[in-house]
Amino acid sequence: MSVELKENEVIDDLQCNGLKIIQNNNYFKFGIDAVLLSNYVKNKKKDLKVVDFGTGTGIISILLTAKISVDKIYSIEIQEKIADMAERSVKLNNLEDKIEILNIDLKEANKYINGNSIDIIVTNPPYQTNNSGLQNENEEKRISRHEIYCNIEDICKQAKYLLKDKGEIYVVHRCERLVDVIYNLRKYNLEPKELQYVHSNINSAPVLFLVKAVKNGKSFLKISKPLIVYDDNGEYTKELQEIYGVLE
Repeated sequence: MSVELKENEVIDDLQCNGLKIIQNNNYFKFGIDAVLLSNYVKNKKKDLKVVDFGTGTGIISILLTAKISVDKIYSIEIQEKIADMAERSVKLNNLEDKIEILNIDLKEANKYINGNSIDIIVTNPPYQTNNSGLQNENEEKRISRHEIYCNIEDICKQAKYLLKDKGEIYVVHRCERLVDVIYNLRKYNLEPKELQYVHSNINSAPVLFLVKAVKNGKSFLKISKPLIVYDDNGEYTKELQEIYGVLE
């Protein structure tokens, strides 16, 4: 399906089942963290109901339709312009029957989605606290990077309400926020079950982490093998190539 492109917008090929996405060169563009999170979700059940908190341009939601059995994904994005891009990307991929873009504040998700009805929640939230670091002058980028409209506690609070018993939440975040994330997951009865660190190279400290938590799960945490992004030649490792689907 052809869709309208606005100023500074481009269509990028996601190299996955023919999927594409609309991005704007002036806004926050998806990065490796979104791709890694979509790949981290593992659930073999059929007809899953999913919520994507802070969907941005819809990258994680769109990729998930090719990776798990989706009945419905509610993709929540507070920024109107970004939500509009996501909506057009959904139409571009003919996924209107699978993905619904909700241009709302995720703190009010409980007003739009029934409690105890969701199998999986995914989120690639703003990494920086509201008053930390240099804030980008571009409002859209600033909202995407800083906890201006929501923080990790807001996400966990809504996840507790929306998820079914034993439902799963998957989070990608920066390592310096690990304690904040684990603390808030547990605070809202979302028990961390799997944790994986992401390293730029084999000699570097981890920069990102991926965590899976289960609502009302028992206490037991599995630490997975670290994920290394680049090899000694500065090329993607075999594992990253597999995730991106670029192996010959």
